[in-house]
Amino acid sequence: MQGLFKLDSFIVEKIWGSKRLAELKNLPSNDHIGETYEVSTHASGNSKINEEELSKYIQLNYLIKFISTSDNLSIQVHPDDEYARVHENESGKTECWIILDAKPGAGIYLGFKKGVTKKEFKNAIISGLPIQNFLNFIPVKKGEFYVLPAGMVHALGSDITLCEIQQSSGVTYRVWDWDRVDDQGNSRELHIDQALDVLNFSDAFNKKYGSAIKENVFESDFVTSLLKHAEFETTLINASRGKHEFNLEDGESIIILEGEMEIDGTLYQSYESLIALGKQNISIELESKTSFLLTK
Repeated sequence: MQGLFKLDSFIVEKIWGSKRLAELKNLPSNDHIGETYEVSTHASGNSKINEEELSKYIQLNYLIKFISTSDNLSIQVHPDDEYARVHENESGKTECWIILDAKPGAGIYLGFKKGVTKKEFKNAIISGLPIQNFLNFIPVKKGEFYVLPAGMVHALGSDITLCEIQQSSGVTYRVWDWDRVDDQGNSRELHIDQALDVLNFSDAFNKKYGSAIKENVFESDFVTSLLKHAEFETTLINASRGKHEFNLEDGESIIILEGEMEIDGTLYQSYESLIALGKQNISIELESKTSFLLTK
C-alpha cells in the first residue's frame, strides 16, 4: 500500500492526564487522557490507518506523541541504546519536546542542580527526602524546544501540552512518583536500581541540556531543523498562505501543530497526523499560516 494516509492515534489514559487532548482532538469526553500516540509502530501502542495497525505496513525508528498534564509526571530517566538492549531488549530513548501550551507558572523539572552526586541522590531516595529539591525547575512557555538525551533526569509539571518526538522505545525508569496512589490506593512501580545505573550526574551534561535549545519556534523561518538523531530527524515548517510542494520519504510523517491544510481536496486540522507510505510528492494548500512537523 502506497500513498499519504491520515493516522488515528492510540489513546493512553494516565493518572496525571487531563481533558485537554480530548478537546483538542475532538475525541469523546475524557478527563484522563495523558498521551496520544500519533505516529507509532511500537508494541505499547500502534497508531492506525483505517482501523489497521500502522506496523502492518511499516516499522519506524521514531514515535511521536501529544502529551497534556493536569499533575506532575514521575521524576524519571531513560536509558541509552546499549543499556536498554542488554537489560530491556529494545532501543534506548532520547526524546525532544515542543511546548504547545502552558499555564502561567507551569514548568518542568530538568537536570540535576550543580554538584549533585550519585551517592547524595541515592541517600536522598533511601531517606525519603523530597527528590524534586535536587532538580532544576524551569518555567516553560509556548514555542520552546527541549532535547532530553538518554540519562537526563526529568519530569513534566502540571498544566502543559506538548508534542514529543522520540526514539521508538517504551523504556522509562521512575525514580520518584510524588508519593502518589491511584483510586485503589496503589502506588506505581519505581525502578530505583535501573535509574541509578543510567542517570548522568555530570555538571557539564546537565548544564548543556538543562534549558531550552530553541525559543519562539513558531515565529522562526520557514524551515527550522529541530533535531537530527541517529534514529530520526524532525523539522518544523512555518508556512504562509498559498501552495507548497514537498517530497516525502517512505515513513515520513506530518504532524499539524497550528492551523490547517488541504491536500488533494481533503482538509486536515491542528492535532491531526499523516504518514507517507512510499515516496510521495504532495502539494499542500494553506489559507493562513500553518505550523507542522516533518519527521523521518
